[in-house]
Amino acid sequence: MFFHVKELQYHAKPERPDPVYARKLQEVLGGHFGEITVAMQYMFQGINCRADMKYRDLLLDTAAEELAHVEMLATMIARLLDGAPIADQEDMAKDPLIRDIMGGMNPQHVIVSGLGAMPADAVGNPWTAKYTISSGNLLADFRDNLSKESQGRLQVVRLYELASDPGIKDMLSFLIARDTMHQNQWIAAIAELEAREGVVVPATFPRELEKQQVSYTFYNFSAGEASRMGRWAHGPSMDGLGMFNYVAQPPAYGEKAYLHPAPLQVHDTIPAPGGPNMPLQGPLHPPMK
Repeated sequence: MFFHVKELQYHAKPERPDPVYARKLQEVLGGHFGEITVAMQYMFQGINCRADMKYRDLLLDTAAEELAHVEMLATMIARLLDGAPIADQEDMAKDPLIRDIMGGMNPQHVIVSGLGAMPADAVGNPWTAKYTISSGNLLADFRDNLSKESQGRLQVVRLYELASDPGIKDMLSFLIARDTMHQNQWIAAIAELEAREGVVVPATFPRELEKQQVSYTFYNFSAGEASRMGRWAHGPSMDGLGMFNYVAQPPAYGEKAYLHPAPLQVHDTIPAPGGPNMPLQGPLHPPMK
């Protein structure tokens, strides 16, 4: 059960209309890493949570706050559009130079939403639930949450740098601070789960079923060996269960690939007898044991 409190979580008042900036704000509202995405992601992770109640509460608490951020951004966008001199802009747009300068306004803010925000990104792509992750594995999900908050904070910081209106900068400063907290909380939750389950997801898969001889091998698949210098190429593995090793020239463990000819009724191109697509006599390398 949810309740709507009429007051905004924080101020969302620009000092002047700016329909061009309103379009830019649409990205952190309805884009891939926007507030709608994290609100819905945390909501479904929380509702579906079958683990400890504290994680369910953590997710739903944060989801509810993200819905408050949706309201703040939508309100700011609407206020940036409120009183915007649309007719004047249309007249100015007749001049090619001015049209290029003013081209940042989203016409859908007039035609579709009637001077309101939309669940869409800055170029008009509608928000989609495909942006969200809710797998049931909290460690995997929390890592994606951290990534979403990192990308979201990056975008809000970039918008802050593009802003000149004190009211906009004030609201974005608040959102940046909340993203700082949310990154920290997901790092804390990840560390707690890693201490209990290990760092590899999922922890429940039997290790004897994976090819453990390559579990900690870094393969160099590019020219040069700069990647040899990384922490991932030497020393104990991050899960503490192996040692990293570096292979400069990765072997091919399998044979050359080929496909059997398709049945005639499929009407594929028929391979030439004895051609390169025919089976080999045996593997080039001994099988991995």
